[in-house]
Amino acid sequence: MSLFKPLDNLGNSKKEIKVSQDVERVKCLIIGSGPAGYTAAIYAARANLEPVLYEGLQPGGQLTTTTEVENFPGYPEGVTGPEMMVQLKQQAERFGTDCRWGLATAVDFSGPTHKVTIDEEKTIEADAVIIATGATARYLGLESEEKYKGSGVSACATCDGFFYKGKDVAVVGGGDSACEEALYLSGLCNKVYLIVRKDHLRASKIMQERVMHSPKIEVLFEHNTKELRGDGVVEEVVLIKKKGTPEETEVIKKIDGFFLAIGHTPNSEIFKAYIVTDQVGYIKTKPDTSKTNVPGVFACGDVMDSVYRQAVTAAGTGCRAAIDTERYLSEKGS
Repeated sequence: MSLFKPLDNLGNSKKEIKVSQDVERVKCLIIGSGPAGYTAAIYAARANLEPVLYEGLQPGGQLTTTTEVENFPGYPEGVTGPEMMVQLKQQAERFGTDCRWGLATAVDFSGPTHKVTIDEEKTIEADAVIIATGATARYLGLESEEKYKGSGVSACATCDGFFYKGKDVAVVGGGDSACEEALYLSGLCNKVYLIVRKDHLRASKIMQERVMHSPKIEVLFEHNTKELRGDGVVEEVVLIKKKGTPEETEVIKKIDGFFLAIGHTPNSEIFKAYIVTDQVGYIKTKPDTSKTNVPGVFACGDVMDSVYRQAVTAAGTGCRAAIDTERYLSEKGS
């Protein structure tokens, strides 16, 4: 028989959270994998915190959708994202991390012992919790977009832009992130099309000026992406200009890469009843630490980083989270 506990969702309406009678007690629980989660696990295991890590829906995080990683230190010849995640997991397990399949579906951070429900069935009681659930890039939802992921479609220009040096690419979006991506790519690529759904840019004035004055960037206002085409890799994008108007026309641009810059969604929803986030959902941490507003709960990686979103910076914050956790538990005498 399952129990339910009502929660006050920081001003939101109360909702029922399932608490399982199948309970396990651990010292350090890490929710999420990827560079942040696995690095936190490596440091926590070496500190004898006996960490238990639940990998979530996408073991290895966003890097598992990246074919080549060439900007992570220690890989002079580059490495595939999935391969690097396997190696990080193996390193974490080597020091004693208990890596498990499973998804955190509910939390209760109201008491000194933190409770996390896994797959709506099992409850983990932990002295400390490290949140490393990452963020999910927003996509347009096109069938062809899914088809070419890792073969011309990317949500990170800083990660993958180098592979398109001297080529023609397109960036979708009209905000600061899209303009930043377009400007970054303009330093590498031959031509950058900035595809904007509206008739104006939402970016800050200074970013707009930089984009409009770049000789390599062509802004395509009032264009919607219809589909991507190519033989195994992206070769062209089909656009609809002035969709829904009498002037509606189809436009085709030859490109080698298609970059999404329409934002990310941090995977923080289940924590919001207790953890303070910003308006988008990124977890707020205390300055120069990984500490959240709840003692004993720490955050690292893309779930708390709206700026850099790189594998190496995520790993760095994972290290910080483990060190903060070890100090917290030491002070508690756990």
